[in-house]
Parts: sequence; structure tokens; C-alpha cells
Amino acid sequence: MAGDWSQTGSQHEVTRLLRSLREGAQGSEERLFALIYGELRRIAAARMQGERADHTLSPTALVHEAYLRLAGADEQFEDRSHFLAVAARAMRRILVDHARGRRAAKRGGGEGTAHVDGLDAPAASSDEELLVLNEALERLAELSPRQGRVVELRYFAGLTEDEVASALGVTRRTVNRDWSMARAWLHRELRGRA
Repeated sequence: MAGDWSQTGSQHEVTRLLRSLREGAQGSEERLFALIYGELRRIAAARMQGERADHTLSPTALVHEAYLRLAGADEQFEDRSHFLAVAARAMRRILVDHARGRRAAKRGGGEGTAHVDGLDAPAASSDEELLVLNEALERLAELSPRQGRVVELRYFAGLTEDEVASALGVTRRTVNRDWSMARAWLHRELRGRA
């Protein structure tokens, strides 16, 4: 989880570097990447843990691809939580794009069923499961954008309830309720596809 970030100084340093980066300070990007690389690598490894053994992406490659996407974006990061949430979303999109490419190469391959027992598993275990889960998350985000963001921050970025609450500007209780409701909705949604 976010245990590596329990030191308030590191959190503040990331926020300071993000501010410096917005202001165009020289060297901010390199210092930021060095400071957050371990956390990005942890998120990528968690996302990749459930992937196929023959997956062509490694956690390191996923981190670098996500970082390249972030560097090319016009996103203005508010703080560490916001940055990690956007990075996790970029990693999710990379994995989904990769899965779609593999499915297209197989010429369809049929639809899979994602298993998200409580959304505690690190990642979907096949391309099809990842695509099914992604589609369900997109539907959830249409119905309840905040619940979609809570799932993204908790499941994909690995943030704690307190960090999600801070990032979204809501209470921990609200995050807990949204997390429970989102997991139940996703479970019903995915079970209905089985």
C-alpha cells in the first residue's frame, strides 16, 4: 500500500516538486521521478501481478510508459495523491490498450468474466478479464463518478481511505461508503456477465 509514503516529508517534497514543475523549475522533473519511482514501480508491480506469465510488459516498462504519457499531458497535478491517481489511470489504460491489441490479434477470442471478489485481488488475470473489468468500471463512472474515482484510487493507485478522502475532498466515511457500494455494484455487474 502507501506505507512507503508514511513520512510526511516525502509527501510534502512530492507536492513541492509538482509545484516547481508547474512553474517550470529546472531539474524538477528528474528529482520528482527519482522520488516517486519506487511508488510507481510498486503500483505497476501490483497491476502486473495477476497478468499472464508471458506478458510482454514488465512493471518497469509499464512505469516508463505511464511516465511518458504523464510527461506529455497538460495535467496540472495538485499533490502526490492526484499524481499517483493519474499515474494509476495511465497504467490501467496502457494495460487495457495492450489487452485490446492482443484480443484483436486473436481475432475476437470471445468475452471473459472478471473476478473481483471484494476487489482485493491485485489485477485481472487475463486480457479478457481486464477488458470486462475496465468496461464495468467505465459504466460505474458514468453512474457515479465519485465511486468510479474511489475505485480507481483504492484499487489501481493503492491509496488508503484517508489518502482517497484527501484527494477527493470528502470524509473517510464517505470514501468507505462509496468503496463498499462500488464493490457491491461491480460484483453484481460482473456476476451478471458470467
